[in-house]
Amino acid sequence: MDLDVLTGAFFGILAAGFIVGVVVGLTGMGGGALMTPALIFLGVGETATVVTADLTAAAVYKTGGAIVHKREGSPNLKLAMWLIIGSVPTALLGPYLIKWLTDSPEDLDRTLKLCIGFALLLAALTYALRLYINLLRVRAGRHEVDDNPTIRPIPTLLVGMAGGLLVGVTSVGSGSVIMISLLMLYPGLSAVKLVGTDLVQAVPLVLAAAISNIAIHGLDWGILIPLVLGSVPGTILGSKLAPRVPQSLIRRAIVVVLTMSGVALLDKAGWAPLGAGEDETSPMLVAGVGLVMVVLVPLVWGVIRRTTGLPMFGSPTVAQLEDPSYRPGLVGMKRDPGR
Repeated sequence: MDLDVLTGAFFGILAAGFIVGVVVGLTGMGGGALMTPALIFLGVGETATVVTADLTAAAVYKTGGAIVHKREGSPNLKLAMWLIIGSVPTALLGPYLIKWLTDSPEDLDRTLKLCIGFALLLAALTYALRLYINLLRVRAGRHEVDDNPTIRPIPTLLVGMAGGLLVGVTSVGSGSVIMISLLMLYPGLSAVKLVGTDLVQAVPLVLAAAISNIAIHGLDWGILIPLVLGSVPGTILGSKLAPRVPQSLIRRAIVVVLTMSGVALLDKAGWAPLGAGEDETSPMLVAGVGLVMVVLVPLVWGVIRRTTGLPMFGSPTVAQLEDPSYRPGLVGMKRDPGR
């Protein structure tokens, strides 16, 4: 990378890192699902190079978050241990598997774009599913907190293995797919235990994935340095702003952005059903998907709320419904007049 490109790219990467860091701090969502596609569309390097730099940066800022949660006693370390046993080997294997299955740098780049595109759509689906599960759990009124559940080794190992493979190949999944899997396996975990456990298991996971990718593709310091410089303060700022920002709008927006990014990457990779050629995108297609999502997401969420006895719009907010300690009838919830 020549000096002019490096200088011009530096501030773009810095800004992308900062913005994504703010979103991560606001929502607790894993940065890979947002950072990787952002860097790919900035055109700062080959897809494999971007994935490697993103994983390395994630290992840095996730370590800081895990240390904070460990000091506060929030992680379930036994659960994290079983996830790590499953995820680290597959995270190390994933990049080599993709290398073995591709014949050229161009084939590798296209394959990675396809994998990341589908991973982003999966992340959007699991993120929306997380909101839905929490809604049903709260409305049932029988949620019991159990921060030390009986560990289910085999399912937990399988979640770790699948998450490790996904993260090792795409850098997406440590804060989205694994999170929803934990929520479904251990519904009694409180929000703070869920986030703390996910952060602790994510550190060796992304570190293993980063090491494996570095061994194969090397590490571009021109991407990594501005990425870390931008993402760390962004994450801190987002964490401080979180209590003051309407979470419901942000979290719905994330589902929209993940879907648009996934479609755009599949389009750029030349996935046949979307009709685009390789390394090309169809702006109208991506914009159309975004417009449909902007209209449908609030409408579908409203219909789902209505089926559980809540008003389609207004109180309670998504943030309230994601809090396991929240109960219907509190914080100004409107009661159904038929009850």
